[in-house]
Amino acid sequence: MTGRYAAMRALTCYTSIIFGFGVSAMKRREFITLLGGAAAWPLAARAQQPDRMRRAGVLTNLAENDPEARARMEAFQQGLQQLGWTVGQNLQIDTRSTLGDAERTRKYAAEVVALSPDVILAIGTETTAALQQATRTVPIIFVLVPDPVGAGIVESLSRPGGNATGFTPSEYAIGGKMLELLKEIAPRVKRAGIIRDVASPSGPAQFAAIQAVAPSVGVEVSPIGIRDAGDIDQAIAAFARSHSEGIIVTGSALAAVHHKLIVALAARNNLPAVYFQRFFVNVGGLISYGPDYLDQYRRAAGYVHRILKGEKPADLPVQAPTKYELAINLRTAKALGLTVPDSLLALADEVIE
Repeated sequence: MTGRYAAMRALTCYTSIIFGFGVSAMKRREFITLLGGAAAWPLAARAQQPDRMRRAGVLTNLAENDPEARARMEAFQQGLQQLGWTVGQNLQIDTRSTLGDAERTRKYAAEVVALSPDVILAIGTETTAALQQATRTVPIIFVLVPDPVGAGIVESLSRPGGNATGFTPSEYAIGGKMLELLKEIAPRVKRAGIIRDVASPSGPAQFAAIQAVAPSVGVEVSPIGIRDAGDIDQAIAAFARSHSEGIIVTGSALAAVHHKLIVALAARNNLPAVYFQRFFVNVGGLISYGPDYLDQYRRAAGYVHRILKGEKPADLPVQAPTKYELAINLRTAKALGLTVPDSLLALADEVIE
């Protein structure tokens, strides 16, 4: 009412000036039209005001300067920008990196929640669980959580029911496919070590899926539990005893953080290895098969947008991957004395020569 009253006063003064200069021929209809338009001026001005700055938290397991981490965040921000959100203009993003460490995860989960974000992007099971321990009200969009139901993060995939929803990276059956790929690219393999994070709740199910396929490809499988970088070094060295062995690295935050170490150890011990993500192959890993992570980050931007527009995580179903990628490093294959079948090369999305 105050803005309307001020506009009326301004119009009254303006009208007095007009008539004072002898413009007495103004028609009543024109005056009423001008009056109506002036009354709407404050409303129009308010409508043109930009939206308030919104805030998003990000809790990731990779170092912020890691090339893979930068690529993922670029994909996320590109997705947001396509939906009208520009960092620094109408959206602020606060990022914390746990580096796969449990203590850092708990600390930074509480810190991100304390910043009072409108929504949080969480990467991985451990970070999402830590955030839910810190808040049951702030909306959480997760990516790379293999079993959100088994981990207690959501009630069901179709109806999450709480303050979290997001994108799962794969079905457990992908583990069987990884074993088939290992046998195809390295036929001599008779025994495979399955590297898994013992703290990951999805570990047993991932191993069971691989174990179910093992008899059909003639490979004996053994779990290799890891807890930290020291475990990784000792476990791989202990496993590599002959020329009939290979390894499969299943998805986990710990493996992602130490991916360069794992690739280096596989090379040092002359072990053919199949990895759950392409970035292993980019740093010298032999072969990978898994979902397109960048695509998941772009799709996560869509869920963040919907949350910022008023929707609830409980009403947004957890989504599975829509794209899987096969990547092969021919340099590594040559170093291991392997010949990659033409059938695999034809299927590959990326071949590093």
